[in-house]
Amino acid sequence: MSHVHVIGAGLAGLSAALALSEAGWTVTLYESGPAAGGRCRSYFDRELGMRIDNGNHLLLSGNRSTFAYVKAIGATDRFGGPTRALFPFIDLKTGDRWTLRPNRGPLPWWIVSADRRVPETRLSDYAGLLGISRVKDDTVVAESMRRGRLYWRLVEPLAIAALNTRPQAALARLLGAVMRETLLRGGGACIPRFPREGLSEALIDPALALLASRGATVHCNRRITAIRTAGGRAVTLETAEGPVAVQPGDAVVVATPPWIATELLPRLVAPNEFEAIVNVHFKLEADPDGPASEAGFVGVLEGVAEWVFVKTGHVSVTISAANALVDDPARALATAVWPNVCAALDLPYDPDEPMPPYRVVKERRATFAATAVQERRRPVARTPLANLVLAGDWTATGLPATIEGAIRSGRTAADVLRAR
Repeated sequence: MSHVHVIGAGLAGLSAALALSEAGWTVTLYESGPAAGGRCRSYFDRELGMRIDNGNHLLLSGNRSTFAYVKAIGATDRFGGPTRALFPFIDLKTGDRWTLRPNRGPLPWWIVSADRRVPETRLSDYAGLLGISRVKDDTVVAESMRRGRLYWRLVEPLAIAALNTRPQAALARLLGAVMRETLLRGGGACIPRFPREGLSEALIDPALALLASRGATVHCNRRITAIRTAGGRAVTLETAEGPVAVQPGDAVVVATPPWIATELLPRLVAPNEFEAIVNVHFKLEADPDGPASEAGFVGVLEGVAEWVFVKTGHVSVTISAANALVDDPARALATAVWPNVCAALDLPYDPDEPMPPYRVVKERRATFAATAVQERRRPVARTPLANLVLAGDWTATGLPATIEGAIRSGRTAADVLRAR
């Protein structure tokens, strides 16, 4: 095989396209939307008069597949962040502030230092983190360890952020997989990394430029409406502009969201329950010496907001596992999180003063629900069709639906095709 048709230009599709083009394959990429990037992109927002990301993604230095991808597309210098691992938090109920500071190496001596660990926790509590990393069954996060200070102030907020599912239903083994690659490898694997400019500028545009230099063709606004099969292989891609023949030596990578993949491949079993994410962007210049000055963000407990990110010209709030809130009006959501932003960033709050301009971005099907039922519906990359494979954070990567999982899935899809 020498020509691959990649359906979907999100990170999974781009990852597969890059791996195959590097191996000498000819790549044609089809994206139904006006721009590549999927749920990881930037755009100019007219309401705020500035370019923003459609969502917030906290990358960590231990995301090895992600930063191998970043290095391959020549975008290492497009990321910044603190030089050490640190995670500042505020508890809005008590007013307590603290910063988690794991030491760089894998031997976790940071847990013996009171000013590095979660306040009011004991050394024995931290054995629970190892317990989560060893879970292999369908135990949920809420039942994976004793629910004391360490659970409420660290494990639960990290689980909601990583799995985008409430801990009463989210699989502990998926959280354990994330922890084994980051926190349990030491602070050197937990250094927060952020795009200096935007998600598209850091992760998408350099990938498209590299693909173009390798002769790849990218079609935006071109939806694949059906895949015709015969003789155990994909033979035609149907589009509004007409059919695209899949030649005998060609391959196909389906890197769409799961609800699109099951439309294209009706026999495919894939996740079918999803969790929302709500992001609220406020046009605001935060204090450069404020609580988020070093880390670039603050974790929020006992609030509507969960993470407050400080960016150029604006502050961005993330609410994960937001199915219960996603139908609320935009103004109600902004009004609910604005006091949390003020508290997190130590800004004056006056309910009689107007909020700054804001934009609410809702992703209703941001990720699959990280439950036991949905985990069993995640397919492997290989399919019964000899020339067709799957990619996406919803495939069986062993990780929750994250950037790391999406990029890894693309590499896996490419490896399967190359092996064939």
